[in-house]
Amino acid sequence: MDTPVLRLFRPDDAPWLVEQHGVHYARAEGFDDSFGPLVARILDDFIADHDPDRERGWIAEADGQRLGSIFCVRLDETTAKLRLFLLVPEARGRGLGRRLLDTCMGFARDKGYTQMQLWTHESHRAACALYAATGWQLTDSKPVHSFGVDLVEQSWKITL
Repeated sequence: MDTPVLRLFRPDDAPWLVEQHGVHYARAEGFDDSFGPLVARILDDFIADHDPDRERGWIAEADGQRLGSIFCVRLDETTAKLRLFLLVPEARGRGLGRRLLDTCMGFARDKGYTQMQLWTHESHRAACALYAATGWQLTDSKPVHSFGVDLVEQSWKITL
């Protein structure tokens, strides 16, 4: 595999992202088919209404194949939210997740955000370990029943 490149998200990436999130989380965690439509709504909102100066999405790809994504969206003037962080299984363990995370956080910092937040599930252990290793703080954790399964929902934040 060639060295992956990070490029800006394009609207034609949306169907791939919806499919990958749906397939991956159904296979890995037993999510039902309500997860894909949530991802589709997030992407539809981003495409329709994002501020290209302060909000951005990236796609990682190599050899013409998409490998992952990450998004930085505005919560308020000083806070950005990390969204839709995903790596396909065959791209994991090569530092690509760290590159995506560093790119997203660097963008947020450069655009004047002073903090970031994210929402995830405890079962996403590799991502949570990466957040902790890069200075993110777990701020809330609670059991929920979402997407047809019992999960532990987590909120994280970091000062940039």
